[in-house]
Amino acid sequence: MTKLNLTADEVLTTTRSVRKRLDFDREVSTDVIMECLEIALQAPTGSNRQGWQWMFITDESDRATLKEIYAENFALYRQMPRPEYDADDPRAAATPRVVDSAQYLADNFEKAPVLLIPCIEGKTDADNSAAFWGSLLPAVWSFMLALRERGLGSAWTTLHMINGGEKKAAELLGIPFDRYSQAGLFPIAHTIGTDFKVASRLPASEVTHWGKWGERLS
Repeated sequence: MTKLNLTADEVLTTTRSVRKRLDFDREVSTDVIMECLEIALQAPTGSNRQGWQWMFITDESDRATLKEIYAENFALYRQMPRPEYDADDPRAAATPRVVDSAQYLADNFEKAPVLLIPCIEGKTDADNSAAFWGSLLPAVWSFMLALRERGLGSAWTTLHMINGGEKKAAELLGIPFDRYSQAGLFPIAHTIGTDFKVASRLPASEVTHWGKWGERLS
């Protein structure tokens, strides 16, 4: 497959959560998925255990069931209070667009030709959560970067796991619920266009601390 002519910096800064620009009508090659996964598996993992497992879902009925689980939980999420930002905060302008595109994905999740649930062996607690998730999430992000380089996109969602949804998904797909934790539900599709831009973010100077908390660069 022809890859986009992007530098590493461009891939890192333009890999977006793609929702409305997912192409639901174009088939996704298994070979491309596996090529991206081979790249992702080079990511760091705690003690080199490589306890990850990757559940790809293409069956139409299973995708529809996962969409129902996600949409039900998303409806609850929409009722929660939204954060409020000052007018000049870059998050203020983006929030309505993000909510609108998230609703679109919730309404159309099952149309993505491939869904992914990354899993990690074990269950976590407060004492080891950083090491636990740090053994999987870098590989998940690497997978999304590899998709971007090949003209595909995804969106990192976790709402299917609340209110018993993670167990329902495990039972549906045969994931050993007592042995593996799920890291999210990812739609995978070619993107409509590839011209994704750098997002508006808070300046690095506002989110860094040097030496002691609250000390900024002068």
